[in-house]
Amino acid sequence: MSRKTTKTEPSTVRCAIYTRQSTEEGLEQEFNSLDAQRESGEAFITSQRHEGWQCLPEHYDDGGFTGGNMERPALKRLLTDIAAGKVDCVVVYKVDRLSRSLLDFARMMEVFEQHRVSFVSVTQQFNTASSMGRLVLNVLLSFAQFEREMISERVRDKIAA
Repeated sequence: MSRKTTKTEPSTVRCAIYTRQSTEEGLEQEFNSLDAQRESGEAFITSQRHEGWQCLPEHYDDGGFTGGNMERPALKRLLTDIAAGKVDCVVVYKVDRLSRSLLDFARMMEVFEQHRVSFVSVTQQFNTASSMGRLVLNVLLSFAQFEREMISERVRDKIAA
């Protein structure tokens, strides 16, 4: 008696890569920070191809926008596409590319969870499905927000001087 084994194909995971750079400096270059972030995201998605991951062709690139708020055109398009059910996973180079505000990040994570969208940082490995992963994520975000506030204080001090 022979047994037939069937290999089930993994379901498709539609991955959106979000990139951001705070300043417009260097954006005119042929290969800039946004391109480097996207390249890293694409390589990571390719490494997960066996899990059914596919990179969406849309570019969600915010060049010259702060991570301290959500007033970014590409981020708004991404959130609209998530709400429309077009995205299964958001891939970023680093967590602070998505947000430097704990409150904004928490809001985005709520939207992601509501639409069953996972979140991956290429350079900072953690699993948001576990309590430890969520703790690590919150610690990273706390430092990102602290860094943003320190930069703001330095700028204010320079202006006052």
